[in-house]
Amino acid sequence: MAEDLERPDDSSMLPTVDTDDRPFVLIWELTQACDLACDHCRADAKPSRHPDELTTREGKRLLDQAREFGENQLVVLSGGDPVKRPDLVELVEYGTEAGLNVTLTPSGTTSLTRETIADLSDAGLRRMALSLDGATPEAHDAFRGEEGSFEETVAAADHARELGIPLQVNTTVCAETLDQLPKIRELIAELGVVMWSVFFLVPVGRGVHLDPIDPETADEVMAWLNEVSDSAPFGVKTTEAPHYRRVAMQEGDGAPGAGGRMGIVAGDGFAFVSHTGDVYPSGFLPKAAGNVRETPLPAIYRDSELFTRLRDRGNLKGKCGACSYKEVCGGSRSRAYATTGDPLAADPLCPHVPDDYDGELPWDAPRVDA
Repeated sequence: MAEDLERPDDSSMLPTVDTDDRPFVLIWELTQACDLACDHCRADAKPSRHPDELTTREGKRLLDQAREFGENQLVVLSGGDPVKRPDLVELVEYGTEAGLNVTLTPSGTTSLTRETIADLSDAGLRRMALSLDGATPEAHDAFRGEEGSFEETVAAADHARELGIPLQVNTTVCAETLDQLPKIRELIAELGVVMWSVFFLVPVGRGVHLDPIDPETADEVMAWLNEVSDSAPFGVKTTEAPHYRRVAMQEGDGAPGAGGRMGIVAGDGFAFVSHTGDVYPSGFLPKAAGNVRETPLPAIYRDSELFTRLRDRGNLKGKCGACSYKEVCGGSRSRAYATTGDPLAADPLCPHVPDDYDGELPWDAPRVDA
């Protein structure tokens, strides 16, 4: 999943920042081109690059603007498959020299060779995230739509480890992958990863054709992930499921990786720049607040109406607005938008109902096309 380097829970990669001023994590979708046809793809990626992608020069200007947020800003280069850009190594090097923490989410294809990974390492890449949605070649390749993807992904993981690049593994949670999670957990321990990012499906792009899990099952998975985090040799985080923090607190462990900071959700500590320069609160929340070709990125993040509304937890509606956990959670704004057309509505994946709340529940509300 292209965005699953969002919101790392290990504080070594993230400074404590004011999310009104800067994001914890900035994603730049270099391209939507990709040789895979993954079942859950947010971008509905195609093999060829779009002719209106940000150019190398525009990309460097974007990285300069990212540096205006402050030292060590975390920037994730994603896609599609960012390896489809011939200037990828050049952009990694430029961002690193500008003082950014540059990370990457490539696809598991034959293009991700040891030589390419070595070049990225020499350019200063800080972390690589690879996706595993099955613990066997059959399960993973069926989900990814390309035979051989599992073997290519595992080979790339081995190369990254040999070259000293910290590795993250991303996994999608939906009905089709649910029974694979325990085996994936065992596999990634063998791969020596530093972080397991577990993405809870948002029905956008090709993901609308997959079956999400129900809210009660989601909480059960998060409780299990909390147990895994206590014993695994790697960190655990969730993507588009900030109520993992609520589950951990209810289990008595506190919010994972929180250090007292609020949950990071779309538009609040997080921003996404598309391949053509549009700025979204998240790639899973395709509501643009501006374009970097017309307005500097810091101004869009800090001043646009959409971002400022999302950063005020007092604007949350329904049971999310009434929830005592809203500051450490906040719900998936992307899932709320995908299912109701309103990014401030309640997250339908969370089963928690606040005490004394007697309003409308998200699973009873009518669904509308965003």
